[in-house]
Amino acid sequence: MDAVDVFHGGSRAVQDRVGVRDTADHVGRAIGQGIKPVAAAFLELQPLLIVGAAGPATGRVWASPLSGAPGFVRATGPHRVSVAGGPPPTDPLATALTAPGTPVGTLALDPRTRRRMRLNGRLRPTGRGFAIEADRVFANCPKYLQKRETYDLTDRTPGPALRSAELTPAQTEFVAAADTFFVATVHTGGADVSHRGGNPGFVRADSPRELSWRDYPGNSMFLTLGNLETDPRAGLLFLDWTTGTALQLTGEARTEFTGDGERTVRFTLTEAVHTPAAVPLRWSAPEYSPANPARPR
Repeated sequence: MDAVDVFHGGSRAVQDRVGVRDTADHVGRAIGQGIKPVAAAFLELQPLLIVGAAGPATGRVWASPLSGAPGFVRATGPHRVSVAGGPPPTDPLATALTAPGTPVGTLALDPRTRRRMRLNGRLRPTGRGFAIEADRVFANCPKYLQKRETYDLTDRTPGPALRSAELTPAQTEFVAAADTFFVATVHTGGADVSHRGGNPGFVRADSPRELSWRDYPGNSMFLTLGNLETDPRAGLLFLDWTTGTALQLTGEARTEFTGDGERTVRFTLTEAVHTPAAVPLRWSAPEYSPANPARPR
């Protein structure tokens, strides 16, 4: 897979604006279609998988957490992963993850080792859950990943999903306290999920329907911002790592560029879904990444 295949026009536009096309071409060589043995071994150890897609009825983009005992996600071929189970019926992606051919993005993240892996492709339902035929597989660097040493897998069932058109005061505090969230985006024929991390306060709820965050320097590929350049739809996922509560947001995002090279993403909320105990994982307290800027702005 060459750079022409890896990057569409939106990513190229952002790379050129920031002046990193050559760096992006170099880093983009790591993106492939095959699942290497080391990647397969990594997947089988993970209890958490983040999935992003557009819902078939509304077209809204969401990011959803899937979890299970290690092995619930595993490579079943050089270009295929299988996932046992799926989201509860109340999850906004429940229907999309049973529809053949749905473009999906996935992110497997291990806070214990600060490792993460992205695999994007198309979904095929199976008797145990679903499979994904991969068209992009790559690892990301550990930058901005908070380290969490251990986790427990509980048997608690999710609470009722609460839907709203704006954030409540408690949800605003949840966002303000977050050190991690996930963002799902789409482009023609594909979907992607990426990670965002920083010290608490790095993402702000500017109003009940507006969030913003500074886009920290990364791998220069600009896959997420490139998708937003051509399609503003986005889905955000915030997790409470100690209670399993999930806050899923869908809406539209845009990137603001300043003359000094900094970037701010502004997200406008369309709908929020708040689910207590959505994930049966309970993680230990974080050790913040040394890459995090000391003072979120």
